[in-house]
Amino acid sequence: MTPILEWESLHYTFPGAAAPALCGASLRLDAGQRVALLGRNGAGKSTLLLHANGILRPSAGEVRVAGVPLDYSRRGLIVARRQVGLVFQSPDDQLFSASVAQDISFGPLNLGLSLETTRQRVARAAELCGVTDLLERPTHALSGGQKSRVALAGVLAMEPRVILADEVTAGLDPWMRRQVFAIFRRLVAQGTTVLLATHNLDVARHWADLVAVMEHGRVVFAAPPAQVFADPALYGPLGPAAPWAEDEVTDDAHC
Repeated sequence: MTPILEWESLHYTFPGAAAPALCGASLRLDAGQRVALLGRNGAGKSTLLLHANGILRPSAGEVRVAGVPLDYSRRGLIVARRQVGLVFQSPDDQLFSASVAQDISFGPLNLGLSLETTRQRVARAAELCGVTDLLERPTHALSGGQKSRVALAGVLAMEPRVILADEVTAGLDPWMRRQVFAIFRRLVAQGTTVLLATHNLDVARHWADLVAVMEHGRVVFAAPPAQVFADPALYGPLGPAAPWAEDEVTDDAHC
């Protein structure tokens, strides 16, 4: 079966950087998968995602969408971004229009869709993300959780086949995280692939079908969760299960 999205041996160095951000990174995603992308800060997770729909272009290697190499012409990028949507870690990096409705509309209009089709897509995406009552609200007046759902709605309005979400649940309260995963569940049930870059090992264990682990700009392992977490060689790139060791917590710790 042809992967819906594939990164093949990508290399990339940011201008002025001393070390490369990607060093031969490869990963393939199939339709309808739930994927957790793990790795320490600086491992290359965000950089890999930015290559998926042409925001960044590799110095070597290839990105393929539904088996077709990514075309970096304006027309080619529009085609890629119809199929692969990226939700940034900080919604403030994604929201820029005056109102929620305008922000969600931006993607479909940029794809050249009609006003009527755009209105229909905005309504569907807003309903799915639970932000219908916020459509006339200024984006700057939203809470952090509302901004995250509006940013996701803006991507969903383009109806991509793949959603790449970069740490979108970080900083959300448990109720808001539950809402986001409910949205993901509905998308996957419709055949959409969802990849979440995260540091949350519980998400990787209990939510994902596939866990990919990055280290030093490469995907060093990609397998079902049970296989990943049973491999002692991955303890280093996965990091500790808790942010402290038991022997570091003493009775002397107090406020």
